[in-house]
Amino acid sequence: MFTQPWLAAAAVFCAVAAALWGRAAARLSRAARRIQAETASSSTGGDATDLARAAFDKDLHTAILYSVLAVGLGVASLSNSAWYQVPLLAVSIPVVITIRFAPRFFAEARLAESRAMLERRAEEVLAQEQLAPRRWAERLAPEDLPHIDGFEMGRVYQPGTGMMAGDFYDVFELGGGRLASVIGDVAGHGIDPSITAFQVKYLLRTFIRQYRDPAQALEELNKVLSISSRPEDLVSVCVVIIDPAAGTLRHASAGHPPTWLWQDSEIHALRSTGPLLTLDPAGSYYSRERPLLVGDVVLMYTDGLAEARSGHQIFGEERIAGALRRDPGQDTTILCKDLLEAARDFASEPLGDDVAILAIRRV
Repeated sequence: MFTQPWLAAAAVFCAVAAALWGRAAARLSRAARRIQAETASSSTGGDATDLARAAFDKDLHTAILYSVLAVGLGVASLSNSAWYQVPLLAVSIPVVITIRFAPRFFAEARLAESRAMLERRAEEVLAQEQLAPRRWAERLAPEDLPHIDGFEMGRVYQPGTGMMAGDFYDVFELGGGRLASVIGDVAGHGIDPSITAFQVKYLLRTFIRQYRDPAQALEELNKVLSISSRPEDLVSVCVVIIDPAAGTLRHASAGHPPTWLWQDSEIHALRSTGPLLTLDPAGSYYSRERPLLVGDVVLMYTDGLAEARSGHQIFGEERIAGALRRDPGQDTTILCKDLLEAARDFASEPLGDDVAILAIRRV
């Protein structure tokens, strides 16, 4: 029988403490498994799972320690040796603390579980906040342009320092083999200009299909935006419609920077043909038409490219035209990327505004 009853009692208390810590560890183990299962199909939740597992490892370690002590005290209680008594009875202090404050330990385990769950939710929210602007930008400035026979197209887009984009472009096919190309910019940064940009892009697609003349499409769009948009949402847009059968290019621009046309070894500026959208509800727009031959290049961009700054100097329209003049025969995608890189090299600080560039060559 027990020759050291005090050690036997200490062994019982250690076993109770081991059970308490084991219960807390089991709760955290379930939390870690649940978080891992809920986040198995996503890239979030890793930190929350690690937090729960770390807390579980700590409680499991403590439970194992008390279990080993319980066994050791149980064995010592069967011996008459006094060497076991003092050091082993000293473990009664943390044992008493464990039993006395068991409710607090359970509360801390629940708190760790809650923190792990909150961490997972925070990661999901952060991931969604980071993903939303990218998804929105893909709607406004898609990476993949449609393949249309007879044309080579390139694009590049760089968002500014804001979370949401205000620049957009669109390329789509019209009846009779015609091609419509649109680029635009909504003033300001943030969610409101980005929503306006989205509206402008798809309303303009509808109006261009409805009216053969790009100026009339801009006039109808201006009327709609002047009624429904905020007064501060000034919008610049350039519309180019190419008719390969007729060999013509027809364009209209609402206060947008000039589009450059490479033709007959010369650079031609397709300048604004009307005011910014929403600036004047009764604003008038008109179209201009000129021939477009095989090998001609149309270069469209937003003002974030031209307004890249180095001190008091800006990159400017002439540098953009010069880049097209130097090598008009290069791949359109490379042309767009080189232009953006030239603006970055010129600027003394990172580009703060959105930049969209679109190049189209008739082949």
